[in-house]
Amino acid sequence: MRIAVVTPIRLFSEGLTSSFQNHAEFAIAAAVSDLAGLRETLETGSVNVILIDVTQGIDLDEVRVIASDHADVALVALGLNEDRRDVVRCGRAGFSGYISRNASFDELCRALSDVASGRLACSAEISGGLLRALFCMERQTDTIDADQGLTRREGEVLKLIGQGMSNKEIARDLNLSLATVKHHVHHVLQKLGLPRRAQAMRRVREAPWIASSAAIPDRARELD
Repeated sequence: MRIAVVTPIRLFSEGLTSSFQNHAEFAIAAAVSDLAGLRETLETGSVNVILIDVTQGIDLDEVRVIASDHADVALVALGLNEDRRDVVRCGRAGFSGYISRNASFDELCRALSDVASGRLACSAEISGGLLRALFCMERQTDTIDADQGLTRREGEVLKLIGQGMSNKEIARDLNLSLATVKHHVHHVLQKLGLPRRAQAMRRVREAPWIASSAAIPDRARELD
């Protein structure tokens, strides 16, 4: 199993690399400090699993784009606070599994093996919460319209589209990659049922509350 580690803490990264040296079934293919570095790694190298340190806060929208672009790679949240809401947020962002903050290195290895096999090991409380979250998502899908389905980030992108900004300008304003902005623009148009960007610009100018009210708690930008 070839693993990429994403953490801004160098000591943490070096510690994991050293620990995995005694386990022949695992190999650290890359260790990077942020998601931008991860993108470069995925373009030039081959990995099966990505361990992303979420203890320092992470942009889940950016993670979701990476998960969509690399569906064959499993994403694992490292150091997650084992709270139902946090687990659900990570699941919606594209994570296949998680390692709790209290887990040992042996538990990390077992969790990675579970993820590689398509299994998720979690407590009964978390699994019950996941089932309830799926029910709530299904109910929301039946009752909300496209405008309400926008995430907070998509609302921000839509607002800037209404101001006539290009994708490059939006990326610079929101400090996002161009690929991420394109992904959000695509989903905004899809959710609004509009084929062209110009129509979205006109729509938000006529009804600016569409963008300002697009904030769903479970799609929070950062995980505390």
